[in-house]
Amino acid sequence: MRPPPTPLKFGYGTNGFTHHRLADVLVVLADLGYDGVALTLDHGHLDPYANDLPQRVTALGRQLARYNLDVTVETGAPYFLGPWGKHLPTLMSDGAEKRVDLLGRALRIAADLGSPTVHLCSGPAPDGLREQDAWKRLAAGVETVLETAEKYGVALAFEPEPYMFVDTVERCLHLARLVGAHELFGITLDIGHAHCVEQRPVLDCVRQAAPMLRNVQIEDMRRGIHQHLEFGDGEIDFVSVLAALRELGHSGLVSVEIQGGSLDAPEVARRSIEFLRGAA
Repeated sequence: MRPPPTPLKFGYGTNGFTHHRLADVLVVLADLGYDGVALTLDHGHLDPYANDLPQRVTALGRQLARYNLDVTVETGAPYFLGPWGKHLPTLMSDGAEKRVDLLGRALRIAADLGSPTVHLCSGPAPDGLREQDAWKRLAAGVETVLETAEKYGVALAFEPEPYMFVDTVERCLHLARLVGAHELFGITLDIGHAHCVEQRPVLDCVRQAAPMLRNVQIEDMRRGIHQHLEFGDGEIDFVSVLAALRELGHSGLVSVEIQGGSLDAPEVARRSIEFLRGAA
């Protein structure tokens, strides 16, 4: 007899709590019954360049254990490395060593906190760079970061992001081939992003990503409009999506990402977990 699917574990992204102290974010999420937190490294919550970083990471690890929260580390803060260009520099840019350094720091933090993955995305390709050269630069940068990932035993979970160089699951799979299908290279699938930009249905994207799926982000969205919406305000059939993730045996977090909800973050988080529990 086939065993029942493993229940999904729901998390919430700290980039939706930008007006809260990180310690308070954990309290809210634990009180609401979330299973984990998707921690975006940034200036406000956990700055990987802070002078007292080891002490902060140790304290955070204790807090996560106290509240029994899983964690995954994310590096998608758009202006963290510079005040003008979103997600710049990238692994394809001049000055890519700044991105490599950030990802290396993220991997060490992830290892210290017990996060199985570090999330990353491609960002935009430099203007005027030929596509084949952009692929070469991106693959070389990822291979460099994978050397650090091997050191810490933490996987990279690469996210296809709307309007970036790698914006679809197919392009993410192409990158995986360029880095030799490395065992520590996986995919972050954002359900809203897939609905926004992919030509195929969301469920097909879930199945396509499944063999390499490490991490899931989730929110509602409308096709062609990159705006993270609360559940029920967009077009996605979440009952089917969550059922597919269960059937595929996804064991990582399924983390809500509604960055625009920070002004009402506790209530947005409450509505989100209630919706997801009902849909699952």
